[in-house]
Amino acid sequence: MGNVLIQLWQRVCLTMMMLVVILAFGSCARHDVSVHSDRRPTFDLFDFFDGKSVAYGIFEDRFGNLRRQFRVEITGKKQDGRLILDEKFIYDDGEQDQRVWVIERSTDMSDSMAVSYVGRAEDISGSAAGTVSGNAMSWRYDIDLNLSGRQMRVSFDDYIYQMDEDIAVNRAYVSKWGVEIGSVTLVFLKGRLADPLLPVNLQSWQGGAGKHAHLALF
Repeated sequence: MGNVLIQLWQRVCLTMMMLVVILAFGSCARHDVSVHSDRRPTFDLFDFFDGKSVAYGIFEDRFGNLRRQFRVEITGKKQDGRLILDEKFIYDDGEQDQRVWVIERSTDMSDSMAVSYVGRAEDISGSAAGTVSGNAMSWRYDIDLNLSGRQMRVSFDDYIYQMDEDIAVNRAYVSKWGVEIGSVTLVFLKGRLADPLLPVNLQSWQGGAGKHAHLALF
């Protein structure tokens, strides 16, 4: 009986140690975007998302398994010093969603080489905080999502990289209680690349590209 209790206690201790390690690594910030200060083109959040843009994305679980695909039609408008960002989603299972961001440049700028932003949306807990430096932006927030049929509050740690005038790539790490549960990869297209894809079909996942989508890369 004594040996059984000792083995059980050892397993409990090992499990607790592993959990501590996972939490420690999961809660660490990946990097400070100021390291990208020399990269070009310089990303301006308000200018890039002013007008119409399109995004295509995937969600993978922490093991790299593809769980969901989605596309987004985004309408941005600069108004009274703020960016109003209307995002309309459709997922590969037919679910539709919408999020409207109200984003402002922060007046508290601790680094003259970076620009800070604050954003709010209905399903965001509190506010989102963002920093832009060079061609990169970090964007962090907590959000209530429907995961596997139940509501769950998770944390998003986003990094957006502008590749050229009309393309940006977004990599987001999703965590719960400091433990990473998945990631999102997203490509934003605007201007000449987005025009052939508009309007995005938000009613049905099949046949979702715009009526002239075959012209998108020409």
